[in-house]
Amino acid sequence: MNVVVTGLSQTSSAPPLKSSRISKEYLGGTFKALDDVSFELHENQITAFLGPSGCGKTTMLRIIAGLEYPTRGRLQVFGKNVDGPGPDRGMIFQAYTSFPWLTALQNVEYGMKILGVSAQERRERAMSFLKLVHLEKFSNSYPRSLSGGMKQRVALARTLAQNPAILLMDEPFGALDAQVRWEMQELMIELIEREKKTVVAITHDIEEAIYLADRIIFFSRQPGRIKADIPLTFKGGRRYKRKEELLELPGYAELERDLFAMMREEIR
Repeated sequence: MNVVVTGLSQTSSAPPLKSSRISKEYLGGTFKALDDVSFELHENQITAFLGPSGCGKTTMLRIIAGLEYPTRGRLQVFGKNVDGPGPDRGMIFQAYTSFPWLTALQNVEYGMKILGVSAQERRERAMSFLKLVHLEKFSNSYPRSLSGGMKQRVALARTLAQNPAILLMDEPFGALDAQVRWEMQELMIELIEREKKTVVAITHDIEEAIYLADRIIFFSRQPGRIKADIPLTFKGGRRYKRKEELLELPGYAELERDLFAMMREEIR
């Protein structure tokens, strides 16, 4: 059965997201995290925010999520000013965010329950997304009995089940070991291809950014400015479900080398 949560995604001629000269200051203006950041997101595109620690990319993501407000500038989602969190944006954090007193199924249902989705519809939709992330056999398991990768799959299922138009990811695989990390990256590609979401993913990992993204926005060190906006044209418009398929493509090594050089330059 196909279940649709209505009213959670947006359809508009405006871009999914437009940032216009965003700046963010703290401590009464003595510390500037972001300075004059402008870009547009494209529908169904995966954009990676890449840069050294302290470059403001997480601050920018939190502004997009409506969890923080810019000091100056304007942010719009489908042509409407962002004035707080909304169901058109779903966020996945690096830290495990499952409620320990709820089962995997109940955790996936939780956001839909808040949005007023009926019990039957949210149960069917939650099971559908647990199946997508290969956790249907663990629907009645509590977080304490799940591995780190499984907990992040629950978080992914919960967010996707709410059907946001824009998916925001704050280094969700950063705490995982190497094997689980690349498995989650491949799963992410599979799900985004299926669900047709516009995605912003933060990462410090150059290889991860190249694999996941259709476009990389590279932030300079404090204050955060856009140093480079790079379309990954060497992929030829494709996304690769196996990481090893990407590594031998002409252009991969050159891009990786250029990104390492930019990262080193900013660290210095």
